[in-house]
Amino acid sequence: MRQEAAVVKRVEVKSNGADDAYDLRKYGFGECEMDCGSGTSRLFSLLASKDRDFLLSPSGSQVKIADLEDKVVGIYFSANWYQPCHKFTPVLANAYEHLRNSDPGFEIVFVSSDEDVNAFDDYRCSMPWLAVPFSDLESKRALSRKFDVEGIPCLIILQPNNYREDSIVVDGVDLIYRYGVPVASLIGKTIGLYFSAEWCSPGVEFTPKLASIYQKINQESSLNGHHQDFQIVFVSSDHDQTSFDSYFRTMPWLALPYGDPNIKTLTKYFDIRGIPSLVILGPDGKTVTKQGRNLLNLYQENAYPFTEARVEFLERQADEAAKNLPKSELHSGHGHRLTLVSEGNGGGPFICCDCDEQGSGWAYQCIECGYEVHTKCVRVVDNGPRLREGYS
Repeated sequence: MRQEAAVVKRVEVKSNGADDAYDLRKYGFGECEMDCGSGTSRLFSLLASKDRDFLLSPSGSQVKIADLEDKVVGIYFSANWYQPCHKFTPVLANAYEHLRNSDPGFEIVFVSSDEDVNAFDDYRCSMPWLAVPFSDLESKRALSRKFDVEGIPCLIILQPNNYREDSIVVDGVDLIYRYGVPVASLIGKTIGLYFSAEWCSPGVEFTPKLASIYQKINQESSLNGHHQDFQIVFVSSDHDQTSFDSYFRTMPWLALPYGDPNIKTLTKYFDIRGIPSLVILGPDGKTVTKQGRNLLNLYQENAYPFTEARVEFLERQADEAAKNLPKSELHSGHGHRLTLVSEGNGGGPFICCDCDEQGSGWAYQCIECGYEVHTKCVRVVDNGPRLREGYS
């Protein structure tokens, strides 16, 4: 089998307004104009063998092929030993998680080109979908011949109840890279538009912090019975495709494609004058705040969902906590004594001289030279008694 990598175009987020929906036809999926018989029996003839009427689930249990009735089915030809497959599989997994519960449903069947069962099992651990058993070599060969698979990764997409030749998409890899997650899947979620670039040092430093907080927020949502209520879309200011690809690989969220005209539109609309910047949109699509980065620096995952009511609550908490802070501190990163200040007592928005991130509210400030740090960034030097009375 000839190995060839698909052109990597990453995930594209496109919007045609509020009516944009999960409609595979507009992405090249054909539409059947006549009754083609039972979709299940046609799918069965493709995926079953004389001794097998099931596929393997990620846990190793058997799933009847008949259970795929009325779903869009992707047949995924891939292998553990080929690097382009490893690059595409997580992209496909992201799309799969978004599409699997959408109407009409989406399921994937892995057809392995691995050399042994251990490689097959190891690779399948990264896949949340079904698989043809590794031992069924004849079925795998028949599927490769049926769809004339010449290179991997390869994704063949079949419509439900409608497996006609003219309604089969054979370039599913490119399709998923370009249209992996429809905008409709973002409706009802809190969205962060992340303006950044690989050449921006503060952005490169902030991105892993944002990724950690992003994962914590969604883990908490999952524990509460919600699936990924917070989504981020990377809006790149990179100078070339290579830089975009390199930087985007460090991010666990979505992105507008490099050079997309919507990037300039969004930058102008939200009046982005510096990066990194995180604009938060609410589930209703309205702007919640343009200070998402600042709020995350101050409150980490507790800032979610970034609403005015949430911020007011956190500010009250910070005010209460400040009552127990020393009125002044000696900080190891500065030679002068620092004084506890707030916006109402000589403070205001600032850039922390210790972590270089934005800050507001309570801080320790050098009255002599203006040096200022977050209260959490103070590294105390033990130099005698500390003044304990805070502000009331």
